[in-house]
Amino acid sequence: SVIVSLFGIVNTLVLTVFERTRELGMLRAIGMTRRQVRRMIRHESIVTALIGAALGIAVGVFLAALVTQALSDQGIVFAVPYATLAVFVVIAIAAGMLAAILPARRASRLNVLEALQYE
Repeated sequence: SVIVSLFGIVNTLVLTVFERTRELGMLRAIGMTRRQVRRMIRHESIVTALIGAALGIAVGVFLAALVTQALSDQGIVFAVPYATLAVFVVIAIAAGMLAAILPARRASRLNVLEALQYE
């Protein structure tokens, strides 16, 4: 599921770069550096990954609570593994950074003049 989500994040970021070509060109024209453009795309990717991780963890904990409540008569108790969830959040951040490599590179290499003329 992590690999599938990586493709989803890459796809979203590539479409974002295509849709915002003119905006990125304008930002570069007024002084934004290539490094700042890459950082901006990388941060957007991390935010997207964290939103997905938060929703996934919330749904997972909710479903686990429902299942343990249904099976409580068999001695199963509900426990939240906080350390494991923290590791998953760190993995989501790393996956977001990994997914942003190609879209950020493309965004930083835009020709400013061509990007400003893009419709």
